[in-house]
Amino acid sequence: MKILVINAGSSSLKYQLINMETEEVLAKGTCERIGIAGGKLTHKAHGQTFVIEKELPDHTEAISLVLKELVDKTAGVIESMDEIDAVGHRVVASGETFTETTLVTDETMKLLEPLSELAPLHNPAAILGINACRAVMPNKKMAMVFDTSFHATLPPYAYLYGIDYEDYQKYKVRKYGFHGTSHKFVSQEAARYLGKKPEELKIVTCHLGNGSSISAVKGGKCIDTSMGFTPLAGVPMGTRSGDIDFAAVEFLCRKKGMTLEEGGVYLNKKCGMLGVSGVSSDFRDLTAAAEEGNERAQLALDMFGYCCKKYVGAYMAALGGLDAIVFTAGVGENTPSVRAAVCSDMEAFGIELDNEKNAQKNDGTIREISAQTSRVKVLVIPTNEELVIARETAALL
Repeated sequence: MKILVINAGSSSLKYQLINMETEEVLAKGTCERIGIAGGKLTHKAHGQTFVIEKELPDHTEAISLVLKELVDKTAGVIESMDEIDAVGHRVVASGETFTETTLVTDETMKLLEPLSELAPLHNPAAILGINACRAVMPNKKMAMVFDTSFHATLPPYAYLYGIDYEDYQKYKVRKYGFHGTSHKFVSQEAARYLGKKPEELKIVTCHLGNGSSISAVKGGKCIDTSMGFTPLAGVPMGTRSGDIDFAAVEFLCRKKGMTLEEGGVYLNKKCGMLGVSGVSSDFRDLTAAAEEGNERAQLALDMFGYCCKKYVGAYMAALGGLDAIVFTAGVGENTPSVRAAVCSDMEAFGIELDNEKNAQKNDGTIREISAQTSRVKVLVIPTNEELVIARETAALL
């Protein structure tokens, strides 16, 4: 079985074609500047990179170009479209409408449309991608795989906010969580590495990147997560503020003459690591600036590490103990100083890092960076959200 995985953005589209018998990535690539002048497809297959510069007026044209490359005599990896058995689409927000991977039909698409208000930057783009694929491949089975579905197991006392319960029932304002495919993948990989069943373990997974979230996974199921109604909540991120008192937001809006909508853009785009440091949202830039003595860059890094540590401690309490901490995603996999900050002074809780192992560069494999005396295993596991989407699609079919 071969699954085509699609991750559509508003002006971009990422894809992978995966052979499910071996879980090998046969080809992958990115369409850029869809609907904008200067469209480009970067396609990787056979150990080579092929670049096609072509105007991409919409997602349908982008998908058509991808399919053309997949069967191309030089850059292609399949003889014909018949070899693609199904398409798996990444969709960010499922609300309470969907709790698991769902087949794409006219009916489910109608149910998906209203959920765009829960993720206005992501869901509309996913819908564009799904509609484009249906237009070009009308007879292929397709699945929607949701970022939020892994968090559908949160108990009500964990996902509810302290608002009027009738408002929750009417408007569905609650914690949904995000990065679910990543948290699911690395928690399962951790269990496999440790030689245990997921049902036997208590794990905290730290998906740390430009967007960051932390989850508590007990017995293979998520019981709490740091992101909330939207991806704005939790730890401070590249440009997102993370948790903040609403009264402070209201105060800032008055002082800066912003509407609430403008305040939302401010908190999502101009805060977090960028806002605190004044340098960058990229942790590589922050680390370099801090090493050169930039105090605000160091402050941003200190805030991030401290907030992540608080979530790890809180989730250790929620889980009733801890077997492993997993670091993943761009920052989690590649920034030793962040991992060290999160795990510092945690010996009383059985968490000890091996500094030498922690300092080693990411080689794309699972690495154990905890000290031999550490009761809690600390792991670095490269995430693979596309593989989860392919697995979920194959399982559904």
